Amino acid sequence: MAPRSRDTDTDTEAVRSSGMGGDHGGGSADSDIRAASGIAANANANANADSSANADVDAHAQPRQRIIEAAAGLLAREGRDAVTTRAVAVAAGVQPPAIYRMFGDKGGLLDAVAEYGFARFLATKHVNPDPPDLIEDLRGGWDLAVEFGLANPALFTLMYSEPTRPASAAFRTGLEILMGRIRRLAAGGWLRVDEELAAMLIHATARGAVLTWLSLPEDRRNPALLTTLRESMVAAVTNREPAVRDAGPAGAARALRAALPEQTVLSGAEQHLLREWLDRVASDG
Repeated sequence: MAPRSRDTDTDTEAVRSSGMGGDHGGGSADSDIRAASGIAANANANANADSSANADVDAHAQPRQRIIEAAAGLLAREGRDAVTTRAVAVAAGVQPPAIYRMFGDKGGLLDAVAEYGFARFLATKHVNPDPPDLIEDLRGGWDLAVEFGLANPALFTLMYSEPTRPASAAFRTGLEILMGRIRRLAAGGWLRVDEELAAMLIHATARGAVLTWLSLPEDRRNPALLTTLRESMVAAVTNREPAVRDAGPAGAARALRAALPEQTVLSGAEQHLLREWLDRVASDG
């Protein structure tokens, strides 16, 4: 989508001027929001591309898709109030009754635009099933979400303005990608909270970063907000060192077996039985 280009340019320059850094287990300043300036620079590039893409509606597309693209274009260029059924109909080259027939009302149309937004965001995700650095993989995914929000402020705000909106197929697919990233962290011994809480923290900090940034006057947009929120998220969901030295069930079993004497929840008999099970799993690796 075409964001407010002046705001995005300002965001780019603000983040470029930041030297904020955060590390995790020996990381370097190069990881700061795609080296600090990267996230806004990428957002600006994406915004320019989206602006060109939404300048015209594809006349050869199916009517439903033309209507959604027209509404998304109006949303990006002029804001939510500009997305009227009459304006969308003119931009899409259809009659207003067609919009009511396909979407029910303006609310249904905006829901479809939000789903379109989730599909657009999903298309930007590139999944590495075996990333060399799990923490940097987590940072990269967070950065990508914030990048998308800065490049598409009106669309992003619409996507997350209705918490009770039914999750679209694209949103669920994106969540599956996130949960896969979190499971890899857990399997590697990096995750310090349960997987569901980790997902909520990652979502909350990324959404909060974008929406807070967009709500601020330009002269108060401090890039430290982005880096601090991201590194706070990393610190909240991951350990500084992996709790499991060896990947896989055997490594996890050895780590749990080593910590078993320190726990007081299990009875002596339960500890004995658990240790026997752990011995079997550990020896299998």
